[in-house]
Amino acid sequence: MFEAFTTSTALVALAEIGDKTMLLAIVLATRFRRPLPIIAGIFFATIVNHALAAWVGELAAGFFEAHWFRIAVAVSFIVMGLWTLIPDKFDEDDSPVTRHGAFLTTLVAFFIVEMGDKTQLATVALGAQFQSVLAVAAGTTLGMMIANVPAVLLGNALVERVSLKVVRWVAAGLFVAVGLWMLFELL
Repeated sequence: MFEAFTTSTALVALAEIGDKTMLLAIVLATRFRRPLPIIAGIFFATIVNHALAAWVGELAAGFFEAHWFRIAVAVSFIVMGLWTLIPDKFDEDDSPVTRHGAFLTTLVAFFIVEMGDKTQLATVALGAQFQSVLAVAAGTTLGMMIANVPAVLLGNALVERVSLKVVRWVAAGLFVAVGLWMLFELL
């Protein structure tokens, strides 16, 4: 359980840096200038989204105990690593509507933007790998918070100081390394 938690935290924290949801956090922080409701909205949206994703992954692993499914999960980590190298962009068209206050806007926007995002798909893969909804959801949520709380609190100053390209390469390397490690264990 500890391995599931720490692996989930590290992978998502690094993968989230420069991700569309991190850019959304910066936009919301500059728009509302109310960090606590934004952080709470990120937390609740993420815990629900990632608990569902981890559950789907665990459920899929239970149905597909076959060797080929485990290979597919390992390959999905490698694909996630390669996908991480592609920088996300946040268009003005994606900018959230702000009629409902900081918390509700953040909650809804984060939940929707995270659907099908690489960190959500990574959470499905982690759920399938570790078969522990609690450890994976807690770890991926912590990883999201590690990446997004500084984005909310520091906003654009953080993006100017941290090389997102380097972080993307490190995150990609971690995803690929986990995928290769899983493949090595299976062979």
